[in-house]
Amino acid sequence: MNRMEHHGRGGEARIRYLDGDYQILTPGAFVRCAVTGAQIPLDELRYWNVAHQEAYADPATALARHKALGLTWSR
Repeated sequence: MNRMEHHGRGGEARIRYLDGDYQILTPGAFVRCAVTGAQIPLDELRYWNVAHQEAYADPATALARHKALGLTWSR
């Protein structure tokens, strides 16, 4: 996603999460973290799960959610 693209004014965006990118379905300024409900500005969106179509606020939240979904592995 190009940071210079127009994301719309305010409101929640609808996003389709892809591998390494995302597609804006409905313009907005932010998406919500699937775990915490926190608003994530689109220009700060870094963590998501393609299979579950969920966004995460930070790496710790993403890891916790992946563990809860059984998507992590151990050595």
